[in-house]
Formats: sequence, structure tokens, C-alpha cells
Amino acid sequence: MARRWGRDPDRGRPKTSVLVALVLACLTLITLDSRTSSPVDPVRRAVGEVFGPVEVATAAAVRPLTAVPEWFRSKDSLQRDVLDLQAENSDLRSQLATQDYNRNRLEEYDGLTAAARSIGYSLVPARVVGLGPSQSFSSTVTIDAGSDAGLHPDLTVVNNDGLVGRVLRVTRTTATVLLIVDADSVVGGRVGRSMDVGFVHGRGVLGRDGRLDLELVDGAAVPGKGDTVVTWGSEAAGPYVSGVPIGRVTSVFSSVRDSAQRAVIDPYVDFGALDLVGVVVPSGTDSDRAVIEADGRLR
Repeated sequence: MARRWGRDPDRGRPKTSVLVALVLACLTLITLDSRTSSPVDPVRRAVGEVFGPVEVATAAAVRPLTAVPEWFRSKDSLQRDVLDLQAENSDLRSQLATQDYNRNRLEEYDGLTAAARSIGYSLVPARVVGLGPSQSFSSTVTIDAGSDAGLHPDLTVVNNDGLVGRVLRVTRTTATVLLIVDADSVVGGRVGRSMDVGFVHGRGVLGRDGRLDLELVDGAAVPGKGDTVVTWGSEAAGPYVSGVPIGRVTSVFSSVRDSAQRAVIDPYVDFGALDLVGVVVPSGTDSDRAVIEADGRLR
């Protein structure tokens, strides 16, 4: 009775013979599959023929979906490339458009440095930022340097071509300059070849058509056509220092009323295209910007 109701300890365990049979079957299949011609090849080919087209069709159907992220990445990359090229082209066009302007400014600065060496005075560089009448004077410009740069009234203003004018008044950051072409401007001038002196008057005309009139002190003196006229200077070097080129004589005529010789002067400066100028200051002047010294160095 005990044996009938007791549990068989070998029940539920795989028999050793069964395990051995399974191992042998696996080895047999592996051996057959490794041969060149295997009994399972027909089965394999049949499965391939059935499922191969399905896999190809599935891959073709899924490929557009899997390519979508790559397409967006490629499109974003192309858009970035296009934007970069557009920015580069715009920068190149800007450089090309401003090439002449930048070259002219560099030449003006080099010319101003040479002017400082030529006239032997220190210069505060400044840009013309405004053009227009000031009080009773019609030919004035505003420059972007004032008292903070060491400027004050009655200082000589030049550029790389010659005499521009004199400082009328200043603020902390700007100054008003009276141009020598103003009708009320009078500058002491000297004919370079003969050293005869006189007074240069403006006509109030800007641009390349602007002319000056030179009235010599010695009525018997006759300047020659093409003679250079420079400033002969003022007391304490103000408002005009000496030796700054003004222009050249283009014609001479006699004034019967004044019994004197007058000469027409073509100014060296193009007053219709003023940009960079230099204000003559004493050496060692305190300034909020670099000063071009008389020897051409920057301080």
C-alpha cells in the first residue's frame, strides 16, 4: 500500500537514453548541414523562395520610411551650406563695394602722416561728419574731435592735400571748421618761388569749381602761372601755421581800381570730398585719441 500512494522519484525526469538520442540527432544535423550538398538544402531553398520575395518587398516598402530622417538631415545640411554660401557671397560683395572706399581712407591716413612730417607739426586726426553753414559762415564742416581730443578755436586744419581751414568753435566731442573757400575767409599766403606775400580770399564755392583769389601786398609783383602758394603763418602759429600748401596759380590779372596784381588760385584740397583731416596741435597735447607726431609716429 505504501508503494502505491508514494511518489515515483524518477517520474518527470528525462531518461538518459532520451538525452543521448537528442544529442546524436543534433550532431547529425550539424554534420549534414556542413557538407556541400546537404539533405536540408532543398528545405532551405524552398523557404528562401517563399520568404525571399517577401523580404525584398518589405525592404522596398520600408526603405522610404527609414530614409525620411536621413532626407531631413541632408536637406538641413544643404540649407546650411546654401546659407553659408549666401553669407560668404554677401561678404565678398560688401568687400568689393567698399574696396575703393577703404583704399582711399588708407591713402588719406598715409598722406596725413606724410603731411605731419612735411609741415613739422603734430596732428590730431578727425573725420568730417557734417557739412553746412554755421552762423554767418556758409562754408563749414563739423569734425568728430573736440576739446577731449585737445582742440580749441583758431587751430589750423589740413588734410593730405593741403590747407582745409581753421577751427571756429569746439564742444567736448566735435568742432566746427571754417573752410578757406568761404567768402569771409582770409588767409595769409606766400608765393613759393618769389616769396611774395599777400592775402588769399575765398569765393564761397565748394567742389572742384571752387577757386581762391590772391591779392599780393606788393602791387608790382607778378606771380607766375603754376606757382605754388603756401601759408606764411600767423603770430603764435594761429590760426594758421606757416608752410602749408594752399594751391597753385592758374591765372594773373591786374586790378586797375586797387593798382595791384591778383592771381586766381586753384586749391589743392577738394572741398566737395572732405573726409579725413588733421588738426595742428602743439607737441605733447593731451588727447583722447592717437596723435600723429611731427615725425610721423603715433602717440
